[in-house]
Amino acid sequence: MTNLDYSAIAELSLAGELIDRPTAQTILNAPDVFLLEQLSAAHKVRHHYWSNRVRLHFLLNAQSGLCPEDCNYCSQSKISSAEIEKYPLIAQSKIVQAADRAASLQAGTFCMAISGRSPSESVFNSVLEAFEAVKSRHDLKICACLGLLSEEQTQRLAAVGVDRVNHNLNTSENHHENICSTHTFRDRVATLKNVQKAGITTCSGGILGMNESDEDIIDLAYSLRELDVTSVPINFLIPIEGTPLSTVNQLNPRRCLKILNLFRFILPKQEIRIAGGREVHLRSLQVMGLYPANSIFVGDYLTTVGQSASSDLAMIRDAGFVLENADGSVLATAEQVNLSIEFK
Repeated sequence: MTNLDYSAIAELSLAGELIDRPTAQTILNAPDVFLLEQLSAAHKVRHHYWSNRVRLHFLLNAQSGLCPEDCNYCSQSKISSAEIEKYPLIAQSKIVQAADRAASLQAGTFCMAISGRSPSESVFNSVLEAFEAVKSRHDLKICACLGLLSEEQTQRLAAVGVDRVNHNLNTSENHHENICSTHTFRDRVATLKNVQKAGITTCSGGILGMNESDEDIIDLAYSLRELDVTSVPINFLIPIEGTPLSTVNQLNPRRCLKILNLFRFILPKQEIRIAGGREVHLRSLQVMGLYPANSIFVGDYLTTVGQSASSDLAMIRDAGFVLENADGSVLATAEQVNLSIEFK
């Protein structure tokens, strides 16, 4: 079996050089016997920029279902028959309560998502007011996930103190038409550029395991690097009954780790977050994902349940990592992590 010099790849990544396609292909398809070498090299890059710090993000699904888009992976889309709770934008008081929970869980970032293509003016105004209320109460970074946004909308988000906007590319430009037909890959890129014009940092990643090729995975990572996004959530597809991708199951823990390693090599300085599907696909190897990645969600996802907060904190503590505050400072050492915290 042939193997790459992963130490050399780490040095190349740290020097700011782009990993070429043949190397990227080899990383994704490396025999499992070389996985620890690969993880060690990815961790060297991660440690250079992030030391042993882990960022916690808390996600609130503030408006569920009722979406006119046809994204094949999504239980909230118009083509989904999945049995999920559907509701309009929740009251501001409930949004503030969720932010209270985020703070109690020691999350540095409060992420709020709403379903739909783009918010109506009335919904958008309510969202802005809610963000102002959260900012007045907590020293949390706010990440807004609101669908397609115009330049004017992103400027208004900046005006109320939103720190980051999430809008995932989801997959490569080439594969996008196989996943969604109601908007284009270019539409998503346009939203990210509007966010950057407004002076807000960008959060954008993908969903892996949607019948994409290795080339699609590499293209996605290259696109995120070209856009110079700040935060990169890596979701692993959770096949949900009632969606077109309900029978797709291409992933195992080793494949997921190789994907995370590749993204770390291509995006060395970015925050890389293990997002949806972490518990389902990494399973007993979840903690290994923190060697290339430096961030996780604590609590639940949009329409699926996550691991308990106490289990996440125990995992971080046991591996010798420390929690990072919103400003990048150390919030708690491994020994100080409060394992009694639960999200209820």
